[in-house]
This record gives sequence, C-alpha cells and structure tokens, in this order.
Amino acid sequence: VQLVESGGGLVQAGGSLRLSCVAPRTIFSVYSPLDMAWYRQTPGKQRDLVATITSDGITNYADSVKGRFTISRNNSRKTIWLQMNSLNSDDTAVYYCNAKQGLTAFWGQGTQVTVSS
Repeated sequence: VQLVESGGGLVQAGGSLRLSCVAPRTIFSVYSPLDMAWYRQTPGKQRDLVATITSDGITNYADSVKGRFTISRNNSRKTIWLQMNSLNSDDTAVYYCNAKQGLTAFWGQGTQVTVSS
C-alpha cells in the first residue's frame, strides 16, 4: 500500500509548485492518527526531511525551506500538500510523501521536481 504523490514538474527558478499526497483509505482507517511529512532525495545522496505536520497540525521545516515552503493537510480528504515558492536549483530532487504512526511508516513513489536556472 502506497501513498500517491502528484504535482511535480519543471519550473523556472523563482517559480512555485504545489505537491499533493493522498493516503489510501486503508492507511487512514487503520493507522490514524498519522504524522505526515515530505522528504526529498537527489541521486547519490540520502533522503532528507523537508517538512512535517503532526496529526494535530503542528508543522516543522528544514532550515533550507523555511519561509518558502508550506505543508498543510486535510484529514477528511486524506491529503497533504507542500506549497513550494521561490524555488531554486537546490530544490531539484525527487520528493517523497511519508506517513507514520509509531514504528509503522508508508511512502509514496516520489514525484520529480526540477528547477531550471
């Protein structure tokens, strides 16, 4: 069972993208409450945490994206979003959605974000 991401693509530096992640009903119904997050990964590097949002809506961000990215969620729609503004080439990566409860975690397949300079 996987999360389903969408919204990636090619954008010019300074532009914006909005990523979406939908969790299957089976995950939400069995594992709620879920803390959710966005990670990103570039070739040859580890997967880095970008932003988190708890089941209560508390958010946290990596220093590199603070003030530019916003994570949000709608539990009734089983969806989280990542609004990304003022994108730069360092934001180029595959972005992954993550949902977890305790030691149980789920991932999406990833969505590519490419920022051209």
